[in-house]
Amino acid sequence: MEVTKKQNIIISNPETKDFLADAFYPEEEKQLPLVIFVHGYKGYKDWGAWDLMADKFSEAGFFFVKFNFSHNGTTIEDPHNFADLESFGNNNYSKELSDLGVVIDYFSKHEKVDDHKIILIGHSRGGGISIIKTYEDERINGLITLASVDTLDRFPKNEAFEQWKNEGVYYVVNGRTKQEMPHYYQFYEDYEKDIHRFDVERATEMAKAHFLIIHGTNDESVSVKNAEHLHLLHPNSELYLIENADHTFGAKEPWEEISLPVYLNNAVERCIDFINEKIVNE
Repeated sequence: MEVTKKQNIIISNPETKDFLADAFYPEEEKQLPLVIFVHGYKGYKDWGAWDLMADKFSEAGFFFVKFNFSHNGTTIEDPHNFADLESFGNNNYSKELSDLGVVIDYFSKHEKVDDHKIILIGHSRGGGISIIKTYEDERINGLITLASVDTLDRFPKNEAFEQWKNEGVYYVVNGRTKQEMPHYYQFYEDYEKDIHRFDVERATEMAKAHFLIIHGTNDESVSVKNAEHLHLLHPNSELYLIENADHTFGAKEPWEEISLPVYLNNAVERCIDFINEKIVNE
């Protein structure tokens, strides 16, 4: 099957700023379900094995999109590195939800897309963002989380919080790049002023889409208890645990193999089956 790959498409969001997206899709006559991948904290569209994941989804008959949040620290000129730490520090959940809305609007209008079949796949923090967007946007009829958080209240606590508030910034060292990545206090202020909107638990309970929760039992960043909690909140969801898988399902940056890591391949195959069962063939 011939697959079209359009990479580094410039998407404009007047509420934030321009960012990049990729679209992978098979050359078929029929319209295709739209699957949008939402990266997590310190993530980006070209990280690790995400290209191989995009290949697998498109070969399975889907219009697959992945994108960079406008303030994830990458730039249009340099999408593979955190070249704009100032933007990273000024990111917040309002901007991420706005960007995701723009991506849905942009690609749902594509002539190859069936806009009645829209699925979000969110990894880590992107899972929390995807849950909220699914609750807010009735066009979304499929939701899949990969190693998702069950709350967006993942800020410093106690003395560390007071220090952040007083100094206006705190830094997290990126283990891979060794960069000190800033987080400005505006992030918490944005969260606090719209705290009910950012309530992942409430959005999970209220979301009406078909919902698949995938998590590795060896996740070192987001405990598998997050997945179990989401499943309790949304009893009609499906919980799929992958024994011994870590937070990125065996992938790392750079990923130099020609095939997906075993755990991530397992996750993607379950995603494909779920979309076909619940959305394509319902």
